[in-house]
Amino acid sequence: MTQQPTTVADAAPDSWRPSRTVAVILAGGTGTRLGLGIPKQLLKIAGKPIIEHTLAVFEAAPEIDEIIVLMAAGHVADAERIVEQAGFRKVTKVVEGGESRNATTRLALDTIGPADCNILFHDAVRPLVSGRIVRECVNALWTYAAVDVAIPSADTIIEVDADDCITGIPVRSRLRRGQTPQAFRSGTIREAYRRAEGDPDFAATDDCGVVLRYLPGTPIKVIDGADENIKVTHPVDVHLADKLFQLAAAQSHQLADHRGYTEELAGRTIVVFGGSYGIGHELAELATRFGARVFPVSRSATGTHVERAEDVEAALRTAYEATGRIDHVVVTAGILEKGALAEMDEETIDRLIRVNVVGPVTVARRALPYLQQTRGHLLLYTSSSYTRGRARYALYSATKAGLVNLTQALADEWGEFGVRVNCVNPERTATPMRTRAFGEEPAGTLLSAEAVAQASLDVLLSDLTGQVIDVRRSADDPAREVRAAVVPAQPGGPADGTGTAAAGAEQHAW
Repeated sequence: MTQQPTTVADAAPDSWRPSRTVAVILAGGTGTRLGLGIPKQLLKIAGKPIIEHTLAVFEAAPEIDEIIVLMAAGHVADAERIVEQAGFRKVTKVVEGGESRNATTRLALDTIGPADCNILFHDAVRPLVSGRIVRECVNALWTYAAVDVAIPSADTIIEVDADDCITGIPVRSRLRRGQTPQAFRSGTIREAYRRAEGDPDFAATDDCGVVLRYLPGTPIKVIDGADENIKVTHPVDVHLADKLFQLAAAQSHQLADHRGYTEELAGRTIVVFGGSYGIGHELAELATRFGARVFPVSRSATGTHVERAEDVEAALRTAYEATGRIDHVVVTAGILEKGALAEMDEETIDRLIRVNVVGPVTVARRALPYLQQTRGHLLLYTSSSYTRGRARYALYSATKAGLVNLTQALADEWGEFGVRVNCVNPERTATPMRTRAFGEEPAGTLLSAEAVAQASLDVLLSDLTGQVIDVRRSADDPAREVRAAVVPAQPGGPADGTGTAAAGAEQHAW
């Protein structure tokens, strides 16, 4: 939206002609409250540094012409490296921030220069800001000289005195919780700070507060924020933001019709370890119908043991030689040995660990060279028992927790190669394996293997990495099996039972 500048800083709405719209990303936090050794904006969430998620929103916003980053002291090079690796073209400068929020704003204004422009100030640690919020902020500047973002307060707010006794309870309907971005016509925010310089008691925690105090006649428009536009400040915020990213990313890749899946999957190669039946078989069948070249392998069908490196390499080589590429590798192979740990023999323990842990590790190691070529995706499977070990499932629970940690670690290690790694956590699923292990169960209490396969396909087509994603029955219609609900994994999830095998059964847990 680059336009000709005007010499009037705060022209009437119909004559305001900003030269450009600049997003200023305030990244001066140090992470003290999170107990980190690095600034919180560099902490990884959903497989990427928080600041990278934030910058991506403004990079993608057509209303934004330029981005300037005000980075924490000593970490400018870190931010520059993120910008370069992500290919953010709108970022023109990364400079060191000031000692306070207000000092950082002044530095940003100096960096932007004197031309009339729209300026949006946004906290780097609000990575879930939406394009809708950015758009509405910029649009509002055609009418207002200052714009804030806020949401209604869900809690009653109380005022207290020095002794922590209530002195007042404001009417909640008129209260809002402030967020960012905060947007201004450049002349307005510059004039507010100019006047503030003459106040020896000047102190403010946000820029709209500076305008409110020093330009009291200036209306500040409030647009609706969003509950998910949280600020990552405390340890619980890291967990919440991570889960919100999982939900948003997974749902955004649920395609509307078969044509969309065919367009996405045609020409891709998928290797499914554990693809003889259950979820692995359904995933192979589904992807094949959408045009993918699928190679299902298993111990029963192809004599492939996931814990044997030579078997894994042979399966991958066969797929590669046939199609010239491998885009996705899926590992559904696993076993469940029930019984008290003290009563298990060494052979049983060794078999469980080798299939459930050594197997996925072996597949991962052998698959990486192929996935690097396509910037592909490795998909593993866990169960809700990873959040809390259960009696008579001790080793199984431990191996599933291990797969979660393996997923997260590999996502970090392989991020530089563009390879994504995720882990699906299905609710109890109706498979022949589960029926043999647990007997007949009431109709409508289990997911179908096809529904889990469909949700798994959505994950494969997403940009997620390093995530554990629950797949559950629809809350609106629990018996519905057309599409499973893909939601962020939560501790204490549904009871284990993802179609796993009883002791001595074949090595396909799903």
